[in-house]
Amino acid sequence: MGHEKDASPCARTPRSTAAPLRSDAQRNRERILEVALVELTRSADTPLSVIAKKAGVGQGTFYRNFPSREALVLEIYRYEMRQVADSAAQLLSTREPDCALREWMDGLARFAMAKAGLADAIRQATSGPGSPAKPGHSPVTEAAELLLRSCEEAGSIRPGVTADDLVLAIGGLWQLDPAEDWQPRATRLLDLVMDGLRAGAPGR
Repeated sequence: MGHEKDASPCARTPRSTAAPLRSDAQRNRERILEVALVELTRSADTPLSVIAKKAGVGQGTFYRNFPSREALVLEIYRYEMRQVADSAAQLLSTREPDCALREWMDGLARFAMAKAGLADAIRQATSGPGSPAKPGHSPVTEAAELLLRSCEEAGSIRPGVTADDLVLAIGGLWQLDPAEDWQPRATRLLDLVMDGLRAGAPGR
């Protein structure tokens, strides 16, 4: 892989740390969330019993983790958002800042598609009387700021770009249809945004 040609200026550096072992309870919870994301994206009305069965857990285990449909839907949303937010520091530890930012944007695209696919389920979970509010985006915004400031300090992007600027620039992600082959279009859009961020960078 060392010298193979790549359209991206970012070389893929292998991750040096193995994922920590998870407890059975954590694995069960994450498996439920993974299955629920797929099933609720297909249909917001998928029975919870179907999700539990496909996740390979009993009803008791399922309801100990997620006592209601609303709790499950909002936790999927939070979980996907946390994955994106937490990945920023991890990527910065193994990538050059601009490459970390570009790879992080791919994760943000996947989150955008998950959110779009879950739109009906999220709407149902947050629209009734006394329903919980949809979680805010502050963890993702903070992650974007961390990456942008790291890039700015390294001189690899133009100075002064804010997280709000970045969100506006990549707003087209939210126009893509998760049911279609969205990855090539997302990649092209994010490459264009990244080229714009690098233009005029003092270190280039």
